[in-house]
Amino acid sequence: MIFGKSAVPEFGAGGHTFNEVFGMTHNPWDRSRSAAGSSGGAAVALATGMAWVAHRNDLGGSLRTPASFCGVVGFRPSPGRVARDPGTTPGSLLGAEGPMARNIADAALFLDALAGENADDPISLPRLPESFLSAALAPIKPRKIAFSADLGITPVDPEVAAICRAAAGKLAGEGVIVEEAHPDFSGVHETFQTLRAHFFAASHGQKLRDYPHMLKPEMIWNVEKGLKLGMAELIDADAKRAELIVRTLAFFDDYDLLLTPAAIVPPFPNELPYVEECAGLKFETYMDWLAIAYAITLTTAPALSMPCGFTAEGLPVGMQVVARPRGELEQLSYASFLEEVFGVVLARPIAPR
Repeated sequence: MIFGKSAVPEFGAGGHTFNEVFGMTHNPWDRSRSAAGSSGGAAVALATGMAWVAHRNDLGGSLRTPASFCGVVGFRPSPGRVARDPGTTPGSLLGAEGPMARNIADAALFLDALAGENADDPISLPRLPESFLSAALAPIKPRKIAFSADLGITPVDPEVAAICRAAAGKLAGEGVIVEEAHPDFSGVHETFQTLRAHFFAASHGQKLRDYPHMLKPEMIWNVEKGLKLGMAELIDADAKRAELIVRTLAFFDDYDLLLTPAAIVPPFPNELPYVEECAGLKFETYMDWLAIAYAITLTTAPALSMPCGFTAEGLPVGMQVVARPRGELEQLSYASFLEEVFGVVLARPIAPR
């Protein structure tokens, strides 16, 4: 039963929820700050009690980044776990549908309602014999996990990195082997930008032709980039992504989970259209600050954001919890254990500040 539609950026493009129809979505922990995006409205609805669970999709962090900024759980499962409208790119592995909730168990329960195959979606996966909720209600301590503050590809706000590293340290105190490691993400920026641009050109190219005066600059740039792509660029991007998937599968032969910050910064001021720099490094495009999320997108691994601490200003920080592709059942059992250890759960709605 759908009872409401929450705000997103224009056509889901960007990690900051504002648009010409409804204006700005404010972070309830500090209304002068961003709720992130693209599912900023859904994350705010959860944190403030307007909704108990929410459904959204995630291509470059749209479930994970708002969850981090608003102190809730956002879960991007493996592509195909939840059937979707394939649109103009039926074979694309970039986008994935998933749940948001205030805790791991609620997210798992909603994933049970969402998951399953549909003939309309050629990459959709059959329903598993075990429920995701049963996995979430049976916490399992992981044996060995990897932690990386930056995946070797992005700057990270020092306070965010310290909070996430301290949370990972709590797991070491519980007897979990914690090592600093990550797969090789060489070439991830170019690969993602190429594949995303192709997706945007296929999905929104007609809008640019029909309504060029109505689209925001970031949308126009992304669609035009896709329309200019050559076959050699697409072949190279697909080949590099295939290599990354192989490396990721090999990585999870040694580790149960990979932990990273879900977002490289805490909630930023509303007046910024996107994060323009971090830790002294200026970004070239509106999506560069989302690399820690979109790098995982390329691997097809399921990833969730869960709260793990707060900044000195009282703003939530999320941990990205990544598991082996199609390993959602074990991931949810591990995440429930992490939830107990981190001790940070939004048990009830908050009053916007």
